[in-house]
Amino acid sequence: MAKLVLMPQLGISEESALLSAWHVKKGDAVKEGDKLFTLETGKATFDVQAETGGTVLEILVEEGDEVPIQTPVCVVGEPGESYELPGSTQAAAQPVPEAKPEPAAPAVPAAEVFKAAQTEGGRVKISPRARRLAEETGVSPAEVTPTGPEGRIIARDIERYIDEGGRQAAIQPAPQAAEAPAPKAPAAPEAAPAAFVDEPLSRMRKIIAENMHASLTQMAQLTLHTSFDASSLLSYRKLMKDSGLEEFASISVNDMILYAVAKTLPAFPDLNAHLLGDTLRKFRAVNLGFACDTDRGLYVPVIENAEKMSLLALSKEAKALASACRAGNIAPSKLTGGTFTVSNLGALGIEGFTPVINPPQTGILGVGALQTRVREENGALVAYQAIPLSLTFDHRALDGAPAARFLKALADNLANFQLLLAK
Repeated sequence: MAKLVLMPQLGISEESALLSAWHVKKGDAVKEGDKLFTLETGKATFDVQAETGGTVLEILVEEGDEVPIQTPVCVVGEPGESYELPGSTQAAAQPVPEAKPEPAAPAVPAAEVFKAAQTEGGRVKISPRARRLAEETGVSPAEVTPTGPEGRIIARDIERYIDEGGRQAAIQPAPQAAEAPAPKAPAAPEAAPAAFVDEPLSRMRKIIAENMHASLTQMAQLTLHTSFDASSLLSYRKLMKDSGLEEFASISVNDMILYAVAKTLPAFPDLNAHLLGDTLRKFRAVNLGFACDTDRGLYVPVIENAEKMSLLALSKEAKALASACRAGNIAPSKLTGGTFTVSNLGALGIEGFTPVINPPQTGILGVGALQTRVREENGALVAYQAIPLSLTFDHRALDGAPAARFLKALADNLANFQLLLAK
């Protein structure tokens, strides 16, 4: 029997997801692992792949629909194979025996047929995207011929209605009499190109906007800035690159900063915490989130129990998570549960910035670009490489002094990175 493809369960708190794009259409042949559709949740964008091969027998929802989890979105099987939708009393796609012609029934106005097909309990059956389009264009859904599943109006029905001049061809009255052609009006001047383009925010962007606005309006955020001498860090990085071993050569400066943060945080539990109303939940494990920029938007994957990892293990885990984010197939569980976050914009040449806390966390570290600075040593000016650090913390959860002590301890560990490895 054909297989119903369901909207997957992406996380404990997710009740629905937005189906943002189809990668197949009805009649397409697919094999296991082929992309079927892309969906958006409040945290990220994911591609859903076919679990079995076959032919796409039916598309049950359209792009732009908000779909509850475990709801069928399409059907995959063999051509002509039967399937049954939840709540349906008979299977679809069964071969129908040829019927003998019968006398025609009295004609019913087409508009009435369309309305009967697309209503359920007196309510028009229409997809969310089609409803928005109808509202924007002033189209009455009751006059539109539905072509979606179970007599549902979908966006292309609204578009076709508009293209046909506001009336379906089937319900247009027959012309009364031929009229003389009207004289041609002078051609209108070509419209100037629009000065702007309105682009609706994606679901992911909306959620990020809501979270960041809540973060800045509901927290008492304060940022402290410092920098550290990166000579030891860069020296160790060179040692790894010159080792001739690929796994060590791939360890980046960012991996080393993440490692130092994970090793420093346990001594400062107020920053490895969530502020939940009037309760400060301090975590024993460091579940370290790090900002990852992708074509799909900003992801924050989480390295669990980072304080227990070696530098090499942490580096491998960070790269695996970043790769999964960019491919769009990261597990939703890897995007939740962070206790502290690091955002590194150094690769983009940013010298310093004020990172915004990811609630309910109490702190976030911003990392800037490598800079050449000068200091005096034995009466002479000496150049050295420095990296700026910016710690934003929630002043409701801790005061400035303990936050400053964390930032100083972190800078000292990074400035003496090879000693940190020995601890």
